[in-house]
Amino acid sequence: MIINRDIYLNQLIDRMNNGMIKVVTGLRRSGKSFLINRIFHDYLKSTEVDDEHIITVQLDVVENENLLDRHILFEYLHERIKDNNQYYIFLDEIQEVDGFESVLNSFLRIENVDLYVTGSNSKFLSSDIKTELRGREEEIHVNPLSFKGFYSVNKKDEIAAWNEYMIYGGMPMIVSKKTDEQKAKYLKDLFEETYIKDIVERNKIRNVSELEELIDVLASSIGSLANPNRISNTFRSEKKIKLSQDTIKDYISYLENAFLLTETKRYDVKRRKYINTPLKYYFEDLGLRNARLNFRQLEEPHIMENIVFNKLRIRGYNIDVGVVEANRKEDDKFIRKQLEIDFIANKGSKQYYIQVVQGMSKKEKEKQEKASLLNVRKGFRKIIIRKDNPITYTDEEGILNLYMFDFLLDRKTLDD
Repeated sequence: MIINRDIYLNQLIDRMNNGMIKVVTGLRRSGKSFLINRIFHDYLKSTEVDDEHIITVQLDVVENENLLDRHILFEYLHERIKDNNQYYIFLDEIQEVDGFESVLNSFLRIENVDLYVTGSNSKFLSSDIKTELRGREEEIHVNPLSFKGFYSVNKKDEIAAWNEYMIYGGMPMIVSKKTDEQKAKYLKDLFEETYIKDIVERNKIRNVSELEELIDVLASSIGSLANPNRISNTFRSEKKIKLSQDTIKDYISYLENAFLLTETKRYDVKRRKYINTPLKYYFEDLGLRNARLNFRQLEEPHIMENIVFNKLRIRGYNIDVGVVEANRKEDDKFIRKQLEIDFIANKGSKQYYIQVVQGMSKKEKEKQEKASLLNVRKGFRKIIIRKDNPITYTDEEGILNLYMFDFLLDRKTLDD
């Protein structure tokens, strides 16, 4: 089964032959290799590029172990360039090659080569490597399937597909698993045998149990504020484990580098500055998060918030968590309170303030969710993405009430 990944295919097509290295990043098993080696390969063939001018090397398989030496890899590729026609080189999991930057730099100097590489660890896009490549690289980040992609092959109605997506997420192989048992086992095995092993080996972690405990804490707190100090105190008081803030920071960076989760900073709207701590963390795939917790914590409001966050990222938005101060009346006194805005989404000159709500059937809930948005100055788009009302409309206070499925399935935009 070929799943439509047009949003990424179009990004590749737009960057063809531009003199830059196209760096395709993302979780292992998120579909990077299939995107390059099958979908983009088929596109090139449709434009009459022949097989001899498409060179593909997978660097994470046993049969290509000898190519992990950068000198041998360079010679292997170079001898396959036999004429002046355009060549397309695909290097899968390039971070496995020690000193791969020199290989890429060498092929950047060859005019009839267009270079595409994939990687499953963001560390290989560090500032040192960017300097080495002299800024001649462009990143295309591939997420697991969005709800739209999952729904397109799920063959169920929106609600049934949503209920399944909330639990099992969007790793592409999930759609081929026929039973709940198969799906759960696949995700658990993937987390344990691929991600944790890869993180432990890559970062030479000795105490694996500490890392796993931290993953459980972060998985349990999606949509909640967290910081290394608070987590360290939790380990000390509840788990009787001494884990320093610095170690926690390191472990979190390893998880981010593996694309398992994303850190989101808080932004003070009125003071126009970032707040250093606490932060929020969201998982790139909810199925993996749920599998890590043995499918125990399936609170829909938090999961919905995470899914909306991932969708915004897929659509190219930069995202922060918003904080706005407001005067609130309590017990006949006005007190200063900090109100949270789920997301501040930016793209170009446009900025959107977004709340994500499962339902607002009660007036008190509606008042609570709107409070932070109404304290943002005029001129900015204010949106509530909600699941309980199938009608998208703008209310009398100028807030766009956007039906969740309209948003996730691209039937409506943040500007409607």
